[in-house]
Amino acid sequence: MKKPIYIFNNGQIKRKDNSLYFLKDNETKNIPINTISEIHIFGEIDLNKRVLEFLTQNRIPIFFYNHYGYYIGCFYPREYYNSGIMIIKQAEFYLNGQKRLFLAKKFVLGAVENILKNLKYYYRSNNDSEIMNYINIINEKSNEINNKNNIPELMALEGEIRKIYYESFNIILNSDSFSFDKRTKRPPKNPINALISFGNSLIYTTILSQIYRTHLDPRIGYLHESNQRSFSLNLDLAEIFKPIIVDRVIFNLINKNQIQLKHFEKNIDYSYLNEKGKQIFIKLFEEKLSTTIKYKNLGNVSYRKLIRLECYKLYKHFLGEKLYQPYITNW
Repeated sequence: MKKPIYIFNNGQIKRKDNSLYFLKDNETKNIPINTISEIHIFGEIDLNKRVLEFLTQNRIPIFFYNHYGYYIGCFYPREYYNSGIMIIKQAEFYLNGQKRLFLAKKFVLGAVENILKNLKYYYRSNNDSEIMNYINIINEKSNEINNKNNIPELMALEGEIRKIYYESFNIILNSDSFSFDKRTKRPPKNPINALISFGNSLIYTTILSQIYRTHLDPRIGYLHESNQRSFSLNLDLAEIFKPIIVDRVIFNLINKNQIQLKHFEKNIDYSYLNEKGKQIFIKLFEEKLSTTIKYKNLGNVSYRKLIRLECYKLYKHFLGEKLYQPYITNW
């Protein structure tokens, strides 16, 4: 199975015949083009048009991140799978207010149900009444989802629920070094926010890479506006998968003492993962994506494949074959 590669060092990517190489300080390392699904660049890299042509031929997107680990853009090869009928259908469901709101509510519902699964898991583990209080509050809030009549109201409700959920992190996390105050993004103000922001960047690009391998167009989203950004469908799907992939990676890293304060760059105004911290996070993130679970009639399926299956469910929804229902984890 093809896997992504992550490049942290500065250097050059060059093409020679039908191979790619990474050059650093007179050292040359082969990039196994037949075994990679995408490339993630965190270092300062030089490459040319011949490299991009080769990546296009092999259908490999390349994602770029800044010094702090924020996703800043990508080279997205020419679409091989997009079809005219699917673009028309996606646009139809976006322009029809009722159809768009239906999907937006499903994305929020999936996010909230998976948030509740996390909380219930830690309640069973710790039998902490405070966690049950958060479960009850979020359950009550979730009853309002179907009553929302427009996207801004729905997103505001989702924001309220996630704020309540984030407050529970201080109970879930068994650490004296890490505490959560409030969600801050640009820049993240403390290590917990740095972990959330970095993890969200990774899940956005992971989902974008999976959308690329389907007939869907990532530029047309439903919960997130399509006209203000290059891609938005990956942001929609990320709402479902952030609790069960990103958040669980964060919980494990901290509770198992795999990530420590020494793995952050800190200032009065910001906190970011340093290079070692990013590598630790990515290692567990990739292990999570490779973990398999039993899925309906398909047997064992990895979390990465699960994301693509979610895309196929949307595909069937747009064609009128089956109403979309978001993935809800079993535990």
